[in-house]
Amino acid sequence: MPKSQLAIHGGTPIRTKPWPPRALFGEEEKQAVIDLFDQAIASGTAFGYEGPTERAYCEEFAEFLGGGYVDAVNSGTNAVYVALRALNPEPYTEIIVSPITDQGGVMPVPLLNCIPVVADTAPGSFNVGPEQIEAAITPLTSAIVVAHIMGEPADMEGIMAVARRHNIPVVEDCAQAHGAKLNGQYLGTFSEVSAFSTMFGKHHATGSQGGLVFTKDEDLYVKIRQASDRGKPFGLPAGSTNTMATLNFNLGDLGAAIGRVQLKKLPQIVGKRQEVAKAIIAGIEDIAAVSAPEQLPGAEPSYWYLRLRVNEEHLSCTKREFCAALAAEGISHNPEYAALPHRTQWFRERRVFGTTELPWSSPLYRGQAPREFPCPNAMQAVASHFLLPVSESWGEEEIRDVVEAIRKVVNAFAV
Repeated sequence: MPKSQLAIHGGTPIRTKPWPPRALFGEEEKQAVIDLFDQAIASGTAFGYEGPTERAYCEEFAEFLGGGYVDAVNSGTNAVYVALRALNPEPYTEIIVSPITDQGGVMPVPLLNCIPVVADTAPGSFNVGPEQIEAAITPLTSAIVVAHIMGEPADMEGIMAVARRHNIPVVEDCAQAHGAKLNGQYLGTFSEVSAFSTMFGKHHATGSQGGLVFTKDEDLYVKIRQASDRGKPFGLPAGSTNTMATLNFNLGDLGAAIGRVQLKKLPQIVGKRQEVAKAIIAGIEDIAAVSAPEQLPGAEPSYWYLRLRVNEEHLSCTKREFCAALAAEGISHNPEYAALPHRTQWFRERRVFGTTELPWSSPLYRGQAPREFPCPNAMQAVASHFLLPVSESWGEEEIRDVVEAIRKVVNAFAV
C-alpha cells in the first residue's frame, strides 16, 4: 500500500465516528444512592462511614477474592499507603517499587520516611520479575510493592518465593488488575496485603475516587483498620486509646453503595475486556511488525489497557511515526506509558519534605540509593509498546477498525 493512502498523508481514515463511552454507571448505581438517601431522610440519621453499606461492600469484595478481610479507603494511592503503614516498616529502610506504575504506587514510600528502590522489569514486560527484585534487595529492604500493570499478572509465585526466602513482606498493587488471575488465583491474594484503586477509570468504581485494602491475615486487618482511621483502637479492649499517628482515609457509605453495584458487574466487565483483547490479538497474530506481549503461563489478564509491541525491524518507520499514523486512522491509543515515577521531577529532586531531601538525606539512612535507576528492561518496554484503551463497550466494529488500521499502517511501512 502506498504511504499516500494513509490518513496522515491525506488518505481516508479507517474510523471517523466517536468511540463508544464506557457507560460505567447506570440506573442500578443511581438507585443504590437514592436508597441510601431515602434511608437517611426517613431515619433522620446521616449516612457516614463504617456503616452497614460499607461493611457489606467490604465483605462482598473479600468474598469475591475467595475470602479474607477488606477495608475501604478513599483512593488507590491511600490504599497503598495504608497497606504499607499497617506493615509498619522502620523509617529509613528501603522499599522496593516498580519502575512502570502510577505515581501513587511510589509516593507513599517516602511519605513513610522510607527509601524507594526501583527494581527493573522482567525482559519484555511492564512488571517486575523475581530476578530483578532479588537484585534490588539489600540488608535494609523492609517491604516490596509489586504492581500488576495493564492488568497483566506479575510472576507472583516466583516473587513470593524470593520474598519469603528473605523474610520480606509484599504489597500487591492491583489498581489496574481487578479480576485478573494467575494459575486460577486472583491477583491480590498471593501476598500479605494488597491494594486496589476504585477511581472512575478502573474496572469497577466507587464513584470518582476510592480504594480497597485486602488481606487474609486477621491480625494485619486490625492494623489496616487502625492505619486507615487515625490509629483508632480497633480490635483492642474497651478504654484503649489511638495506637498510631496516621490520617483519616475512610471511604464512606455513599461510595460503598456504588461499589456494591459495580462489584456485581465486575466479572462481566473483565470477561468482555478479555474477549475484545483476544479478538484484536487474533486479528494481528500473523503480523510480524506488531505483536502482543507473551504472558506468563496460567495468566489471565484483565486488560486495563491492551499492550502491543511495535517491532521496528519490520518497518521503515519508528514507533513514534507508526503511532502518529495509527492515530490519524482514528484509533485512540497512548503511544507510551508516560511519567514513570523514577523519571519525574519529584523523585529525581527528592521533593517530599520541603527542600530537605528527606528521607534520603537523613543521617539515619545507612543505604546508598541512587538518584537515577537505569532500568533498561523497563525503558525498552516503554519505548517499544503502545497502549490500546480496550473497553467492555467495544463490539465487533471497534475490533475490526483497530485490526484494519494496524494492518493498513503496517502495510504502508512494511520493509
